[in-house]
This record gives sequence, C-alpha cells and structure tokens, in this order.
Amino acid sequence: MRLPPTETTTLEGIAVTTPARTWFDLAQLISVDALVAAGDHLVNRNDRIFAEKREAVASVDELSQLLTTHRGSRGVCTAREALPLVRVGCDSAPETMLRLALVRAGLPEPVLGWVITDEAGGHVVWPDLAYPTYKIAIQYDGAHHFERGRQELDIARNEATVRAGWTQVIITARLMDAFGSAAAVVKVRDALMGNGWDGRRPLG
Repeated sequence: MRLPPTETTTLEGIAVTTPARTWFDLAQLISVDALVAAGDHLVNRNDRIFAEKREAVASVDELSQLLTTHRGSRGVCTAREALPLVRVGCDSAPETMLRLALVRAGLPEPVLGWVITDEAGGHVVWPDLAYPTYKIAIQYDGAHHFERGRQELDIARNEATVRAGWTQVIITARLMDAFGSAAAVVKVRDALMGNGWDGRRPLG
C-alpha cells in the first residue's frame, strides 16, 4: 500500500502510519462505538492543574480530512458514522461508552472537561462528565478505584463535590458489568429530574 507522506511518520526509526491514519484503518475492523472511543483518545487534551497534562495526538480536522481523501475506501462508512460522535475531554473508553449510552437513551449530552471551582476560582473537582446547568457531576470509577489508597482520594473528591453544591453520581465498572448501561442511565436520569430537568433533550 502506498500512502502519502502526510499519513506516515516514524517511531523509533520505524515507519508507521500517523495516529489519524491508524484511526481510519481501524474503521475496517471495529465497531462504531469502539472507533468513537479510539477517536476520543486521540483528540483528548487537558491542562488540569491536579493531574498530568495531556496534548492531543490528532485533531478532529485531521480525522475529517481522511474521510474526504479516501471517500471510497473500506471502512469509510463506519468512520463517517463515528466522527460526529468524537469529543475532546474523555479520558477513557468506558467514559466514552457511558456518554454514548446517556445520549442514546434520550438524555442531554453531558459536558466534558468541566471544572468545579471554589469561590476563589480554584479548581476543586474535575468530573468525568458534567451537567453544569443542573450541577450534576458524574464520575466513572473503574476497578482501580476500589484500591484502598484510591478510595481515600475518592472520598475526599466526593466530599469536595458536595461542598461545592453539586450532586454527585458515581457509575462504577461493577455496576456497568452487572447491569449494563441501562442502570447508569437510570441513575443519571434520576439525578437530572431531581435537580429540575423537565425531560426535554436540549440542555447545557
């Protein structure tokens, strides 16, 4: 296969496809949701003050350009379906899957990268997903959150969220494994309704 120079790079002296081109090639092999998660990973970036900063390794524009350049290629239909769902701000594939499940269940799309601040403007909590209008913070807690040291940090995080006047919704990997995304949707919908959401889709 001959690829244009814009779609190749080198890694430790070895020629490889660029992250964006690799994402496009994956469209032949994986599902739409998995491709969205891969896209979220590539475009994710953050400058949070209490965690390691991260730069994106590809942009949404780069992914979009590949769809234009390779209109008739295998996997392009999957890529076209996935690209509009890619967002900046998801830190893991489970967070992507949770976001997609909430939106497909008719809930408003949550905000990514929101920072809960204190009265002085200091960063207090960085929710995985958020509904700022209704002050709902959603945290996805994977398996590592059950480790003792991590639990202590999570307790402090949860208490800080409540002190800031936000409603905390915790979705665990165990919940998702046992009951699927439907259980998470119920928890988030209940929180939204409890904080005044009228059930209509548009919401910031």
